[in-house]
Amino acid sequence: MRTAASTVAAPSLVLALIAASPSLAADCDQVSVDRVPLSELLGETYLGFPGGLYPGGGNVPPPQHASAGVAIARAICPLAADGSVDHVGGKIVVVSVGMSNTSMEFSRFRQLAQQTPGLEPRLVLVNGAQGGQDVTQTADPGSDYWHVLEQRLATAGVTSAQVQVVWLKQALAGPSGSFPASAMPLYAGLRATVTNIKEKLPNARLCFLSSRSYGGYAATPLNPEPYAYESAFAVRWTIADQIGGDTELNYSPSLGPVNAPWIGWGPYLWADGLTPRADGLIWECSDFAADGVHPAPDGQQKVAELLMQFFTGNPATRPWFLDAGPADLDGDGKVDGADIGILLASWGPCSGCPADLNGNGNVGGADLGILLAAWEPCGG
Repeated sequence: MRTAASTVAAPSLVLALIAASPSLAADCDQVSVDRVPLSELLGETYLGFPGGLYPGGGNVPPPQHASAGVAIARAICPLAADGSVDHVGGKIVVVSVGMSNTSMEFSRFRQLAQQTPGLEPRLVLVNGAQGGQDVTQTADPGSDYWHVLEQRLATAGVTSAQVQVVWLKQALAGPSGSFPASAMPLYAGLRATVTNIKEKLPNARLCFLSSRSYGGYAATPLNPEPYAYESAFAVRWTIADQIGGDTELNYSPSLGPVNAPWIGWGPYLWADGLTPRADGLIWECSDFAADGVHPAPDGQQKVAELLMQFFTGNPATRPWFLDAGPADLDGDGKVDGADIGILLASWGPCSGCPADLNGNGNVGGADLGILLAAWEPCGG
């Protein structure tokens, strides 16, 4: 789906008014807006638009698009600062792109990841989402948003050339009008943001999009219902454009100039307030701050857990998100130099092995992990 809209009206006045508000109280009585989550609106429509997260009315990408995403995931390697492959000292960098809610949720996700065993040890999570920066900012390639992101990468000890994966969750502050016209500015902004991601982060290969969570408790015009619910359609249209072969969003070198990473849905976050989704997800008033829009700690935790489930369970994320090694190859109950010798013997001729590949003075499981990464397809 395409729209002639190429610009998004700046909502700075809305943001300023909300920031200046002396007191807010969430509307905790609006526990439902009587809408069906897009992921459960299968075989039905919303104001004439079909449900499901992907074209065709389903919740999984078409086979060709899904296969392409998995192939890209398996080819992701740790990169050096200049973007070259570096199995020993390289990093696999994941960044968040979006506004304040995204920043708060990704910050909690990063804390959760640090407490979770079994993740890829060369993974670096950088919170690039920024408060007060809605889609009008990320859609502008000259926005200061991108300079701040560069600074945050530098603070984390990595570079823009090392970023390969993005979680994008954006919104338009102060939306107005009726659907579908009301969702068109967000849609145009998401398209522009995706191409900016490829321009600013040249090795970004995968981008996973999420829409808003429940907005029924909102006490401000920042992003209430039904706009929070309808933001999912802007995400769906953007992904559908790429699946449909839109050259402006092309991710495949075999099809022409690459203008975007491969894009697909991340976790779908909306549920109808206290009405449980099929998976049990609900949104309580206590999940939000006083404005009913920004996530409170409980809400941040819910999104963080949904992100963790997504990254550990999706075939386009598991290969690079989870640690593929080391392994006890000789079955002696230890991961040590003997396992490295077995691996090297099966890989090819070598001399002076086993070896201390990470230079820590020991020959052990960490060295085997390095070898496994170099031996198997990256992330495989």
